[in-house]
Amino acid sequence: MHQPSTSNPPRPSYPSPLPSPAGSLRTLQSALIAHAATSKTAVIQGEANAAVLVPLCNVDGVPGVLLELRGGKLRSHAGEVSFPGGRVDPADASFLAAALRETQEEVGLQNGQIDILGQFGPPEQSLMGLRVWPYVGFVYPLGSHGADTGSLDDPLPSISFSSLTISQAEVATVFHLPLSAFTSPARIRPDMFRAASPYWAIDVSDLVQGFEKVSDPLGQPDVGGGKEGRLEVWGLTGWYMSLLMRIIKVYT
Repeated sequence: MHQPSTSNPPRPSYPSPLPSPAGSLRTLQSALIAHAATSKTAVIQGEANAAVLVPLCNVDGVPGVLLELRGGKLRSHAGEVSFPGGRVDPADASFLAAALRETQEEVGLQNGQIDILGQFGPPEQSLMGLRVWPYVGFVYPLGSHGADTGSLDDPLPSISFSSLTISQAEVATVFHLPLSAFTSPARIRPDMFRAASPYWAIDVSDLVQGFEKVSDPLGQPDVGGGKEGRLEVWGLTGWYMSLLMRIIKVYT
């Protein structure tokens, strides 16, 4: 349960230690393992669960996160920025298996493309009442994961958006959010998660093809889930991204 806080979100580091070379994935993995040792949450019997993947990837040599804009006709969270993922089905072998299944269904990424680095938390409940378990993975181009990449100082390979297969029923579009955006004063603004815990929301309006700013003088959340007509990474997705940035010391 979140206790109300009047403090500001953790401050971004300048410059920030963003993952880029191959060796940085192992550093990130070690940070997730250390975090998991101090943040363990038991599964509650009878509670509905969901799982999401935070898909780190390079595009044109730039490190970032692959995010979705949910379809505008979905019954929940329509038009919002999200991670790939969804409800855990009884047939899923694990929460991670559910996250990988949903990722393949929504954006066409194969399990063999994803190097799972770990999970983090604690898992929060969505507004739909699902306990959401987040996992982190790095996405390789198809067929390149596991290949000998040489030195750990070598750059990680980039994926191509043309290789993705988007589920038109669930996903309006996908986009790449550079990790540098998490420390950009022009993009981040302080927000409160569940009106209790401070975090950074991130403006991605210019990164999503076809998005047009909505005029909203009251600053209320609109279909895109942003303030003042912006499209933002906010809410549970924004909270998890801020938490991950704290774990890897981008936010201090």
